[in-house]
Amino acid sequence: MARGKLRRRLQRLDQENLSARHDAALVEVLTIPEDFVSPARRIAMRVVYALGALFAAVAIVYLDRHGYRDIESAPDANNPLSLLDCLYYATVSLSTTGYGDITPVTDSARLINVLVITPLRVAFLIVLIGTTVETLTTQSRQALKIQRWRKSVRNHTVVVGYGTKGRTAVTAMVSDGVAPGNIVVVEQNDFALERAKAAGLVTVRGDGTKAEALRLASVQHAETIIVAANSDSDSVLVTLTARELAPKAKIIAAVREAENQHLLKQSGADTTVVTSETAGRLLGIAKQTPSVVEVMEDLLTPDAGFAIAERPVTAKEVGASPRHMKEIVLGVVRNGQLLRVDLPEADAVELGDKLLVIKTANSED
Repeated sequence: MARGKLRRRLQRLDQENLSARHDAALVEVLTIPEDFVSPARRIAMRVVYALGALFAAVAIVYLDRHGYRDIESAPDANNPLSLLDCLYYATVSLSTTGYGDITPVTDSARLINVLVITPLRVAFLIVLIGTTVETLTTQSRQALKIQRWRKSVRNHTVVVGYGTKGRTAVTAMVSDGVAPGNIVVVEQNDFALERAKAAGLVTVRGDGTKAEALRLASVQHAETIIVAANSDSDSVLVTLTARELAPKAKIIAAVREAENQHLLKQSGADTTVVTSETAGRLLGIAKQTPSVVEVMEDLLTPDAGFAIAERPVTAKEVGASPRHMKEIVLGVVRNGQLLRVDLPEADAVELGDKLLVIKTANSED
């Protein structure tokens, strides 16, 4: 009964049907980051393309030089064109100047002019007016990138909401080695979207509570979904929708109030973080022992100092106690469950376990 209601709700959310649109219609919604290319390099590239088209035309004319006649220099002769004549003809032809002193006279030369020289002339003109053409073709280029991205994206991370929580989560992931291009941000706020684009992230302009916005972010192929919405009600709805679309993905959700934590769990969240209580605890600890708060912040900041990391148990460590290892072990992850080091089950690590350890931020894993 509840699942039937959920399906009907998802159908209502699908009214926009963004994923069914043509890629060109998604240019203003889905943005794929691209590398910066300086204006000088763009101009240099256009010059290279123009010279390439010119030399290609010269080569084609030179190979069929017996099919052309230079009326001005030898109107009655059937002498083939020189290399300089071919360069001259290609230049005036591609630039559409066309003085008419050198003309194709054989059928093969005329056919080559129609099938090859004319397209080269068009390409040459496009390069010359590249700035205007580039503006006109931006949408097409972005649509092609969207098409390629949607076909190839797999095992990425989707972040719903790019406020303080979402932005901090992305910063932590990038610091841990996650490629920015492998993170997709779903957000409606224009300022937040611009910040995400500037960070090199893939962005989707849309409401994260709606199935179509999540589907456009390829949430069904995502490895991890981070829910950082501005309200607990939105977080529950995003989590419920994401779980329906991606049954196997790992969902991590932030919740403001602890009494709403069970709603996120029921909606399908694997891990929940209570932001208000966490901040409150740190504020309370800071009253008596502010240095403890500094250590906690240091552990949660992977760029410098100490950091919490997860690593697999090696074959030599099997059977050892995590309390007697050189590293400081905080916990043992076995079959997806976290075991404290003081529990009897964690006294001897097993092959396949993972250890939560404290390491220096710049040390090797």
